[in-house]
Amino acid sequence: MALDKRLLDILCCPSSKQPLLPLTSAQRARLNAALEGEGLPNGTGDITRTPIADGLITRDGKTVYRIDDGIPVLLIDEGIDARSIDALAN
Repeated sequence: MALDKRLLDILCCPSSKQPLLPLTSAQRARLNAALEGEGLPNGTGDITRTPIADGLITRDGKTVYRIDDGIPVLLIDEGIDARSIDALAN
């Protein structure tokens, strides 16, 4: 499900304040492979292993926020730390 362009223009990471971009299918595939493997830490440091259907990524590629039923989950604790995935940044 694509987010409205006007909404995307105003969304930012609650932690870094960077703009958020929709995950591409290639980025989502790499992220989900990492989640299903060793897992990735979330904002609280817990390991997340649940794949995501859709998400938003910070411009630098360090944090991913999932989109549930068309609603971005922009909670710092729920952000997925994607720094260990090479070349995920746009």
